[in-house]
Amino acid sequence: MMLNRRDMILGLAAVGVILPHAASAATQLIGGPAFGSTWRLVTNNQIDPTLVRSTVQELIDQTDMEMSPYRRASDLSRFNGSDRTEPQEMPSALCDVTAKALAIAQLTNGAFDPTVGPIVGRHGFGPISGATGAFKDITVRGSTITKASPNLTLDLCGIAKGYALDKIIMRLSAIGATSALVEIGGEVMTLGHHPDGREWQVAVADPFAGQVRVSRVVAPQGYALATSGHAANGVYGPVGTSHIIDPRQLRPTSTSLGSVSVLADTAMKADAFATALCAAGTEDGVALAQQLGIAALFITDGTSAPAGITTGAFAEHLID
Repeated sequence: MMLNRRDMILGLAAVGVILPHAASAATQLIGGPAFGSTWRLVTNNQIDPTLVRSTVQELIDQTDMEMSPYRRASDLSRFNGSDRTEPQEMPSALCDVTAKALAIAQLTNGAFDPTVGPIVGRHGFGPISGATGAFKDITVRGSTITKASPNLTLDLCGIAKGYALDKIIMRLSAIGATSALVEIGGEVMTLGHHPDGREWQVAVADPFAGQVRVSRVVAPQGYALATSGHAANGVYGPVGTSHIIDPRQLRPTSTSLGSVSVLADTAMKADAFATALCAAGTEDGVALAQQLGIAALFITDGTSAPAGITTGAFAEHLID
């Protein structure tokens, strides 16, 4: 079975097929559709599942309608389809996420690039078309986003799920939830402790297994955990092709690096940095993570680098 991107990270308390004993009579599993995949949430039995489902689904649907490149009516598609080079009014959330994406692009020297959509589409992994641009040609001021050339586009797929996850955790706290594990498209964030009183535990899948198999077990301890990997949408054969694009080379990155998992204080950071480090490849990715102090786990095929490399404080969250 091929791994979907959401299978790259599996909440052990939520997925009985991985560790059945991790489930508990004190928990309930709630879920629904999200960004072409699903969302899953484990919480205690004291909270109303109908309220949780409606709260989470409303936020996901709103994010999708604003930031999805797959929806022709989304605000992002409206921006991408416009040939205007003057400032365009956009929803505040879209402006905020774009600004953070541009900041991370600057910080990673373009390893994360929200203008890479046309290259992704050119290799058959996305719907965005247009001219190849540069993230420095996009500006955000107040409630407006401006592009320097008519054919420039935005692709926020590497950060929008993180935004939704951050907001979901905030909304759950607002409605009284004190214990939850939420997973969207391969990204996890937790609230409080497991209802049994222990730390939440999450499994990172082996990207080279060809089936769902645990590679590492992580205790996020309040941090967001995101994994970016090639197995989700890549094409394998005599020559492997990844859906992860190296923006600096304008082509798919090497598949000898199977996945990168990142722990960060926000899901947006974890999401974007995981994408950047995976795109950069093993050597440059590890160097970038060390330079920026990013807590990351690199899983490689072991041919030219160790099979598992950690940077920052990631090793402190691994469970033996």
